Amino acid sequence: MAEYLASIFGTEKDKVNCSFYFKIGACRHGDRCSRLHNKPTFSQTIVLLNLYRNPQNTAQTADGSHCHVSDVEVQEHYDNFFEEVFTELQEKYGEIEEMNVCDNLGDHLVGNVYVKFRREEDAERAVAELNNRWFNGQAVHAELSPVTDFRESCCRQYEMGECTRGGFCNFMHLRPISRNLRRQLYGRGPRRRSPPRSQASHRPRERNRRRSPDHRHGRF
Repeated sequence: MAEYLASIFGTEKDKVNCSFYFKIGACRHGDRCSRLHNKPTFSQTIVLLNLYRNPQNTAQTADGSHCHVSDVEVQEHYDNFFEEVFTELQEKYGEIEEMNVCDNLGDHLVGNVYVKFRREEDAERAVAELNNRWFNGQAVHAELSPVTDFRESCCRQYEMGECTRGGFCNFMHLRPISRNLRRQLYGRGPRRRSPPRSQASHRPRERNRRRSPDHRHGRF
């Protein structure tokens, strides 16, 4: 019996524990969910809740009407955001294996930033310190996340351009960074780890990309 319960833990067959929370670290039902959300006491991964704001969803003119933002401007804005968050977290807390940002629209996923550190101790320290910080005018809400394998968390249909649920899909729609930024942060290969902390702190950061004055970012 114990072996069977262990084999179905966090799956759809598990009637006690929430499979969505186990896979993606979030659930659209929140505290009202009928199944348990087992929050980890240790993990390599943290989530910064609702931290990224897509300017296409939030940009407004002075009279409150929606302001058009081009896809090129959005990608520049996103790359700047990603670089700033990644670099600062790695310099302050330790080596990052990967960082992913949700482009979903559902309240439980919108703007979530998942950061997987190489060491669990670094993740724990980051959560403790970041919850006392502000970023871009908003309080940071950080917690340890059960997500370790993002292949199980992301929407495969979205990756193939076939998701019919759009931004309200319950699986992660991970927004990609530009190829140049990926090389800069992760090295030549897409799965290579970032340089050790001692090297990262001395590496010059690229500052020649144009930054939109309407979408500046804050620091932690």
